[in-house]
Amino acid sequence: MKDHDLHTLQQTFISTGGAQCGICTPGMIMSAKVFLDKHPKADRLATRSALAGNLCRCTGYEKIVDAVVEAMGRGRR
Repeated sequence: MKDHDLHTLQQTFISTGGAQCGICTPGMIMSAKVFLDKHPKADRLATRSALAGNLCRCTGYEKIVDAVVEAMGRGRR
């Protein structure tokens, strides 16, 4: 990974539409990174629970969960 490359979570937030207005994105990505480091094969329900402390008014959370699940499938490192 080069210094200017996006992290897999950043890429999946963009590709799934999980990043919209950008207000919650940093917190969601940081929470998702910590969660995936501890639970690399989590299911959607566990993913939603892990992100529950972050509020988003744009996406309804589905696209955010999609982004994290997609990153999980890519290996995210």
